[in-house]
Amino acid sequence: MASAALLIGSSVLFLSHCSSLASGEDAQSYHVVRNHNSSPEVVCSSSKVSSFSGSNATALPLVHRHGPCSPFDDKKLLSLEEILLKDQLRVNYLRRSALKPSAKPQVDDSKASIPAEYGGGGYVITVGYGTPSQEQTVIMDTGSDLSWIKCKPRNVCYSQKEPIFDPSQSSSYAAIPCNSSDCSQLRSSCSSSCTYVIHYGSGPKRSGVYSYDRLTLSPNDVIEPFLFGCGTDNERLFLNAAGLVGLGRGKRSLVSQTSQVYQSVFSYCLPSTPSSTGFLKLGEPGDASNTVYTRMQTSSNHPSFYFLDLIGISVGGQQLDISPSVFSSRGTIIDSGTTITRLPASAYGALRSAFRCYMSQYPAAPPTRVLDTCYDFSGYETITVPKVALLFDGVTMDLDISGILMHGCLAFTGYKGGRFGIIGNVQQQTFEVVYDLGNERIGFVPQACS
Repeated sequence: MASAALLIGSSVLFLSHCSSLASGEDAQSYHVVRNHNSSPEVVCSSSKVSSFSGSNATALPLVHRHGPCSPFDDKKLLSLEEILLKDQLRVNYLRRSALKPSAKPQVDDSKASIPAEYGGGGYVITVGYGTPSQEQTVIMDTGSDLSWIKCKPRNVCYSQKEPIFDPSQSSSYAAIPCNSSDCSQLRSSCSSSCTYVIHYGSGPKRSGVYSYDRLTLSPNDVIEPFLFGCGTDNERLFLNAAGLVGLGRGKRSLVSQTSQVYQSVFSYCLPSTPSSTGFLKLGEPGDASNTVYTRMQTSSNHPSFYFLDLIGISVGGQQLDISPSVFSSRGTIIDSGTTITRLPASAYGALRSAFRCYMSQYPAAPPTRVLDTCYDFSGYETITVPKVALLFDGVTMDLDISGILMHGCLAFTGYKGGRFGIIGNVQQQTFEVVYDLGNERIGFVPQACS
């Protein structure tokens, strides 16, 4: 009886706090934002941080592949249905190694548009390959090690922004020989040159020649030799984009290959909308004094992924009653390609209940796929939304409003079973997320890009 009374008392206090928020009290615990019911912006706004290069760091503009800042001709924004479908395919890809071979993915790959087997890749940068440099716009991916681009000759027609990379036109290009120690890092067959094979989910294999060439990040920042995959069989993979730059923890990633130059540190800032620009930076963060760090966890089962120690969640300034063991039992990764954050079912249930309590003044809207807490804001000039923070060991990450609501829905979902959680890119927006591999830590700088 005593525990039941305590539970009832706690509920009354929590509901009272929700009521005080809705009535305008405790201003530090919520966001008040204008309700934008108009069409999305069609003009790309400038970045707070311009591209630059220096003795110990270089930064590149980073943009969403859909929308007005995209370098691609097709700038159409995806619908929420399309975003969530692709996002689930990305989650399938990340978790594939943790599932039994007989387990079925939550989404049928055949129902998705290209890239059907992968689903991720929301943000792109433009770099140069070869001598002379051939511009290539590639997807930034913290969930991959191997960098690769589409190369001539290919066995199918291609669709991408720039001319396809022609290794025969580069004086610095060379295929990696079979007897090279670099080739021995790959699990692949080898005849005259080293061949790589990649799998994005359950789809066909993608293959090509493991190669050396120059990678130009800026006129003053050239990586040589840079190891990458020169893809000759990439059918239906990454329309428009030339390929992918891998930023994982493995030996083949761009981070590892440039460790002597940039001290195994990189960071990025994802803009709050596709109409804004962010950056990818190799080297120390620009505002090191304002960077707060949490420990980078390791996983023998997933050595390329970035794990951190999520220990709690707060809503409206109040930490939810969730045991840290709920998060630590399987771990949590932070990923540049996943959109929606995945939480253990019990943790998401607590977040959803608290958020709905604070948002009870707004009419509910129908759910969309995994987003089950949605609202109809039509008729409202401003919206009052409780602040949400992710709590890590040593870090409180107060989310931007763009990391809380997405298309009028709470931008989180839950999962069941023994798989790891994922911090998606929506929650990372406007933060400079710093990956310091040498010191095994991950840092955050708030409001680093718009």
